[in-house]
Amino acid sequence: MPKVIEWVGAKEGDIVWKYSSDEIAWGDNLVVHEYEAAVFFRDGKAYDVFRAGRHVLSTANLPLVTSILSKIAGFNKVPFRSTVVFVSLKQFQGKFGAQGQTKELAPLKFFGGFWFRVEEPNLFVNEVVGGEGVYTTDELQDFLRGFFNERLIDTLSQYSLADVYGKLDETSLLSKNVLFDAFSRIGLELIDLKFEGIDTTPEWRDRLFYVKTGVGAAEVLRMETVQKSSESLSKSSGGAIGAGAVILPQVLQQPSAQASAQTMVLCPKCGFQNPQTTKFCGNCGTSLQAPSGITCPKCGTANASGAKFCANCGNPLQATVKCSKCGTESPAGAKFCHNCGAKL
Repeated sequence: MPKVIEWVGAKEGDIVWKYSSDEIAWGDNLVVHEYEAAVFFRDGKAYDVFRAGRHVLSTANLPLVTSILSKIAGFNKVPFRSTVVFVSLKQFQGKFGAQGQTKELAPLKFFGGFWFRVEEPNLFVNEVVGGEGVYTTDELQDFLRGFFNERLIDTLSQYSLADVYGKLDETSLLSKNVLFDAFSRIGLELIDLKFEGIDTTPEWRDRLFYVKTGVGAAEVLRMETVQKSSESLSKSSGGAIGAGAVILPQVLQQPSAQASAQTMVLCPKCGFQNPQTTKFCGNCGTSLQAPSGITCPKCGTANASGAKFCANCGNPLQATVKCSKCGTESPAGAKFCHNCGAKL
């Protein structure tokens, strides 16, 4: 009596399922639901593919399987052997996450999700189900996660850390294009991918901050050398002080004019030297742009143009005092005339 070959009880997240018996007879009924495909798989190769509908199996609708069986003596013998693999054609989500490195060898941790669907069932069964021995949804998700991570690690290694952080949307798009081709080769369509988290080590985060503020690579390395030397000496016994006296002056020495093509700007707050184009100090964050306005005669603080009182000490900035001896006007608060020295 003909039997019914059908994927019964498929769950929402199920992607692939193998029919329990390999014994198929002519006249059996194959039931394929909407958004499914059934692939006949034999001897490590996918053959005939059936889409949604009810199919009575015969030599007419199994031409590829029939051509193989015809080479075998007594191919009309019932039953013949063939694996039936059901594949869902719906859209699914996978997860990725791994650790790689950028082109400057910065450690890079990332994770996120991707969306895909089976586009060519016969190619998918050939390359993944049969080729990798993946017959369950859990095995398929594990395979795709590793497949995705491996290619994403290779793709991100071609970009700098600044590109990955500063141009993540662009990097995601380029990564998707590369992975789209890789997925197509195994019968899948990569619909979209999204990074949910991306990070590096604290050391490389500091480097990224300095690079973004305009500090040159050589200067970043010099600052790291100073920091590491200081940390090392702070943990050393008193005998290391002499060595520190020799090492630190060398690493603290600023690059010479011949060694640097940039003119350096001295931070007025901490004394750190920054490239001329830098707007904020790479060490303390103080603004390096020359202020325009009124200088307080009492404390020397630069105030905005039009300010009436000093922002630092409250001293009046607009009023003046005339010297009774020579008539020269001096800023309010001055104790002696800056022209003749008379007491005001």
